[in-house]
Amino acid sequence: MTPIHVSRRRFTAIATGALASTALGGCVESFQLPLFDGRLKARPRGSAPASSAPDGDRPLGLNERRDAMLHVPAGSRERPLPLLVLLHGATGSGEGVLQRLSSSLAEVPTVVLSPSSRDTTWDAIRGGFGPDVAAIDRALTKVFDTVAIDPARIAVGGFSDGATYALSLGLINGDLFSRVVAFSPGFVVEGEPHGRPKFFISHGTSDRILPIDQASRAIVPDLKRRGYDVTYKEFAGGHDVPPAIARDALAWIAA
Repeated sequence: MTPIHVSRRRFTAIATGALASTALGGCVESFQLPLFDGRLKARPRGSAPASSAPDGDRPLGLNERRDAMLHVPAGSRERPLPLLVLLHGATGSGEGVLQRLSSSLAEVPTVVLSPSSRDTTWDAIRGGFGPDVAAIDRALTKVFDTVAIDPARIAVGGFSDGATYALSLGLINGDLFSRVVAFSPGFVVEGEPHGRPKFFISHGTSDRILPIDQASRAIVPDLKRRGYDVTYKEFAGGHDVPPAIARDALAWIAA
């Protein structure tokens, strides 16, 4: 299949390495081709294990400096639940983005894995797929071993740089992620697509960090031309995730 990507030239105006601090983290933009293929190996078990992870939010204990956070809603032992791998923006952390979306998460029974990038942003944004993919793989393996996850409802999502990374990983690992959420993405890193995931993309019409015309308004038509199912929402605002958009996305994942 043809790799999905957005032309590097479309982002000349925003490829200045700008660093912005926003509600969910900022954005450092760079355009490098991936060094590795970005494939994730972790998969849920054939029969979901009984959940042994306690309810609430806790670190996974995989890295002392930049750990992954796990959110397990109440009632997780009753049935397999959807899983969202949630990726923060540049300069952010898994703990930070999880806290920012906590009020929306309280309304939807979804397990959330929120890893932290090894550096200030995700590897493929500045260079190529590598340590961050490996770290996400380890975290997913631990989640699949300790929480009953519905294999038909596994999603990856993120904000800003995290949204760019989520789009890229989601396309490359569409046989794992059935749904992909991108809040204000910048572009798509090239890779070999697998599966046919569905997409939920949102963007503010007044975004000055990743201007909508050069970002989502280029990404969404590109995905649709290739036959992907895309739910797209624009909102009056800047580089942000309004609570109503977050709730809609989480309900869409859990549907």
